Amino acid sequence: MVAADPTSLHFVADEDSSKRRQILDGASKVFMDLGFDGASMGEIARAAGVSKGTLYVYFADKSRLFEAIVEEKAIEQGKVAFNFDLDRDVATTLRDFGQAYILLLCRPGGGSAIRTVMAIAERMPDVGRRFYQRVLEHTINRLAEYLEAQVKAGDLAIDDSTLAATQFMQLCQASLFQPFIFQAKPAPSREQIAKVVDSAVRMFMATYQVKGE
Repeated sequence: MVAADPTSLHFVADEDSSKRRQILDGASKVFMDLGFDGASMGEIARAAGVSKGTLYVYFADKSRLFEAIVEEKAIEQGKVAFNFDLDRDVATTLRDFGQAYILLLCRPGGGSAIRTVMAIAERMPDVGRRFYQRVLEHTINRLAEYLEAQVKAGDLAIDDSTLAATQFMQLCQASLFQPFIFQAKPAPSREQIAKVVDSAVRMFMATYQVKGE
């Protein structure tokens, strides 16, 4: 029996990964441009530069392909780093977090992914649920952990840190996210984001900062 060539196996694995990446990139563009219902496997194959036969080798159907893209984007966004250094001033930390969060949420082109997931969530609830858990809920929990630490340090007075984290994130979205996601306005500028987030920080601190701080 002839032993397998490790170099050859490594090349095949790399080629397989590269082909999958090629398909995901092409499919992502088609889904973002046409939506889930408007996208066809034929159109995706053309955009990815592969045959339909090759496409079906990697993904059984359009739903599986869409799920793979959503999963990838959720993991990618879940890795975004926010500075929650406990030695920093709370207001500064919240301001930096809020601006980074809205820049991520309302980045040019980013709305298409959210809109597509929202449109398909009723039909594919598992996809919507996983996206929410890995992106939104994950971020809420990270902020809530920071707020809880500040409560223990005596800087904030919060009964429910998860609720407070959600409130702050919603305050940061005010007048920015909904017009963007419904395509009523383009992605907000950094100046617009800074103005809204500054207001959110003032409101949050007025409610939850320990008096005398």
